[in-house]
Amino acid sequence: MPVSKAVRRGKVIDIYDEKGRPAHSIGLGRDPKDGLVGYTSTTVSIRHGGAIHVYNDKGAIIKSYPA
Repeated sequence: MPVSKAVRRGKVIDIYDEKGRPAHSIGLGRDPKDGLVGYTSTTVSIRHGGAIHVYNDKGAIIKSYPA
């Protein structure tokens, strides 16, 4: 289901589906640089530690890059 938005809430990134319903939550680490990098209708990019992880609309990591 397409991503409509992704929002940081404390140490968690909440991902919402196209109908605005919560779809997934992804926890963050302790690094102050951790957080939401950006999102599209099919992916969400999150910095976690020394990497940027790209998640699909089902909440699974599809790619990782060094931060």
